Amino acid sequence: MLDDFMTRAALAGIGTALAAAPLGCFVVWRRMAYFGDATSHAAVLGVALSLAFALPVYAGALIVALVMATAVTSMSERGHAVDT
Repeated sequence: MLDDFMTRAALAGIGTALAAAPLGCFVVWRRMAYFGDATSHAAVLGVALSLAFALPVYAGALIVALVMATAVTSMSERGHAVDT
């Protein structure tokens, strides 16, 4: 019927959708779409830097994303708009 790989891929996709959908709605309701966009792009930068320096990818992405989240949060506390 279905290949084992396809079954696992479908289950992973459904699990990701169930986890990400409420978070996406929360981000839009709080008018923080640019916050999520900046954090996700920072995670890509963290992946690229960790691959370039032969470091663990997960740790590099997490560290750079947390630094960006802290920077965006500090800017929003100073009065800069998080989202338009």
